[in-house]
Parts: sequence; structure tokens; C-alpha cells
Amino acid sequence: MDRGGQELAGGVRLPRWVRTLPWVMVVVLVIVQLLTPKSLELGFAFAVVPPLTSLVYGRFGTALVSGTLAALLLLPAIRADDVSYQDLLAFVLISLVSVVLAALRVRRDAQLVSVRTVAQAAQLAVLPPMPPRVGPVRCGALYRAAQRGTLVGGDLYDVQQSAYGVRAVVGDVKGHGLAAVGTVSALLGAFREGVLDEPELSGVAARLDRRLVVDAAAHGDKELFATAVLLEFPPGASRVRVLSCGHPPPLLLNGSGVREVEPEPASPLGLGMAEFCVPASLTVPLGPGDVLLAHTDGVTEARDAAGRFYPLAERVRWAPPTELVREVWHDLSGYAEEVADDVALLALSVSDGSTAAGRRRGR
Repeated sequence: MDRGGQELAGGVRLPRWVRTLPWVMVVVLVIVQLLTPKSLELGFAFAVVPPLTSLVYGRFGTALVSGTLAALLLLPAIRADDVSYQDLLAFVLISLVSVVLAALRVRRDAQLVSVRTVAQAAQLAVLPPMPPRVGPVRCGALYRAAQRGTLVGGDLYDVQQSAYGVRAVVGDVKGHGLAAVGTVSALLGAFREGVLDEPELSGVAARLDRRLVVDAAAHGDKELFATAVLLEFPPGASRVRVLSCGHPPPLLLNGSGVREVEPEPASPLGLGMAEFCVPASLTVPLGPGDVLLAHTDGVTEARDAAGRFYPLAERVRWAPPTELVREVWHDLSGYAEEVADDVALLALSVSDGSTAAGRRRGR
């Protein structure tokens, strides 16, 4: 996309100062040439402008700047005494090459934008944006992939409505980045089917384990595994069932403070055991305004400059779900020297409760 040399491919508009830079260079070179003796040759500086312009403008903008420079070099007041027509011909050839390079760059940018758009659409299909509410459950979610330029890595979360209540999952597969996206997609598909068919959380966990075992056998990967925590909010009940498969325990936040919800420990999913030992779920009562925060180890394994792990349970403070995940990420980003792993945060609450919780905290 050219549009007079003011936009890059994909409609990304350049800053004004960048778009005016080639013309500023033209004006500066002309002024310098006029202020210096005509015996001083500055043609080499004029020849640099067209290639630099091809990095900013498309073919039409590059041709316009190059043509303007060529016309100026033909003026006796600008042209140095020893500039030959062979030198002018070399400048014209450089300008033509710059126009071709500008056209190729614009085409390449358009292809990159197209590929990026398709990749983003595919990743959003795997992990679509979380709605603010699923049934009676308010949701807040945040995902940051460790690999730059990607929306999905090796972590996953989802919240689905079913006949058995609202069910959620937060998981972490082996590895991170694009290499783990296929496993994340398979697990989310198994979860979305399992929550509709399985009356118990244990059945959903068994489906996730089977999915990983089958995929590991198909790809010959004996080390494919994942950790996950499953949550269930039964219809019309102020409680949540928590089932963990080797995953960090979620946190329960309210006006009284923060505590870890630690169900019966169990092994991760997909270890290929003869029979998957489904862990028992833990039922936790929920009061008005209680918020359950599930996370992946990318949060708690982030380190500061001194090598200390991020103490999530000590630093987190109660907030509504959507605000809570943003505040945790903001605090984590300021604490950690580098967040090198995927990060997934999922905050859930059965009611708003902000007024009651705020009153308990003395707001």
C-alpha cells in the first residue's frame, strides 16, 4: 500500500516526522550545496537520499523525491562544476533501483500483515477473549505469552457454562511458545466437550489426561504432560469445587485477606500411567465478594534482580475480577526483572460484592 507515500502496508500510518524526513534532507542538502564552493562535490550525499527514502515511502513517494533531487541537480546554481552527465546518469540509476526496492518492500510488508492477521485469527480461535460474565460468574482473565509476537503459548484457561454449573480450567503444558499451541488447542477442545458431557469434574480431568496420552503416542513424545486446576460453580450454590492435577493452588481473596485453596495433591495430566488416578475435589464455600484467582507458574516463578520469586499471595489485594488480573500483572511487571515464561491469570467471582467487600476493608 503506497497512498502517496504516507502509509506502510496494512494501513499502518507513519509518524509525521518520519514522513517529512526525506524532504528535510533535500532542503538541507540544497542549502549546504548553495553555501559551499561549487568546487566541493556533494553529489554523493544526494545519491544517499533515494535509498533512504525507499525505507519510508512507497514507489510513488520515492520517485517523487528522487525526481525532485534530479531536477535540482540539473540547475546550474546547485550542480558542482565537476559533475558530469555520467554522474547524473548514475544518480538516475540509483533512483530507479530505489523505486524498485520501495515497491518490493511495500509488497513484502503487505504479505507480512496478511500472515500476521491470519496467525492472530488462528490464535484467537484457540483462546478467544474472555467475556466479563459466564452465567452467574464474573470473569477476569489475562494472558501474556513468553514468545514475542504471539497471543497464545503454553498456558491455557477457559470458562464454560454447562448443565452442571459454570466450569473453568487453568492449565500449563510442557514448554511454551508456538510449539505448545497445538497441545493447548487439543486440551481446550477436550475441556469444552467434557464440561458438557461429564457430570463430575473427575470425568473432565480424565478426558484431559486421555487427550494428552493419545497425542503423546501419536507424536512419539514421551514427555508430553500438563498441569491443570479445574473449578466448578454448581447452579444456585455459593460454593466452588476445586480439583488440581499438579497445578499451583488458586487463591481465595476477600475482605479478610488471602489464602491458598489446596485440594488433594495429584500428579499432572498425560504421564501415561496405566490408569489415571483422579484426585478428589475440594468444596470451598464462597461468601459475598469472594474472588478466586487461578494462575500458572509463570507468575510465581518470575524473579526480581536479586533472584527472589514473586510472592503472589503476599502482594495480591482484593479487587473485582477484571481489575484484579490487571493489577497483578502490573505489579508482576514492576517486580520481575524479566517475565520469561507464559503467564495466565483467571479471576472468578459468583457476585460483584464490591460494596460489601469494600465496606469490610474500610473503604
